[in-house]
Amino acid sequence: MTGQPADPAQPSAAGGSGHAVLALGSNLGDRAATLRAAVALLEKRLGVLAVSPVYETVPVGGPPQDDYLNAVVLTRPAPVRELLAAAREAEQAAERVRTIRWGPRTLDVDVIACGDVTSDDPEIIVPHPRAHLRAFVCVPWLDVDPDATIPGYGSVAALVAGLAAAGETAGLRRAGTATDLAAAAGLG
Repeated sequence: MTGQPADPAQPSAAGGSGHAVLALGSNLGDRAATLRAAVALLEKRLGVLAVSPVYETVPVGGPPQDDYLNAVVLTRPAPVRELLAAAREAEQAAERVRTIRWGPRTLDVDVIACGDVTSDDPEIIVPHPRAHLRAFVCVPWLDVDPDATIPGYGSVAALVAGLAAAGETAGLRRAGTATDLAAAAGLG
């Protein structure tokens, strides 16, 4: 089912092994096609359970650059290193070149959370250390998982409310439906 976990009985992200959460962003080239290709690759590697609507967002930090298309994907749970490998594979398939921190990119895939798993491995910190500060992560995540929580930070709904009160959601606008990306994963 598009826009929601495939099995509503599954626990939310903090409830155990229900699903992993990955955030996707693109601001170079054909952004929508890049996101569709990434979702298709993640479906093959991890199994996509749900995809959020697409948002167009202003860049956060870094040099002046074009706006991003962002989405959140829920996948089957996996070891964090496997999630990271799939994220990097998707970025490589999109020919991402890392030059400037927070600079423009064809594709950025971040592992945000995987149930209540935590990792302080410098290669892959989970939950993502800045997810709770990023409207472009929290807003689409809330769309696809209204009961989501970030271990150590609380409910995503409360985080979105705080971000909205601080004006951090002003740079987001819905740019597509969940169906736009879900079709790439074979979701309804």
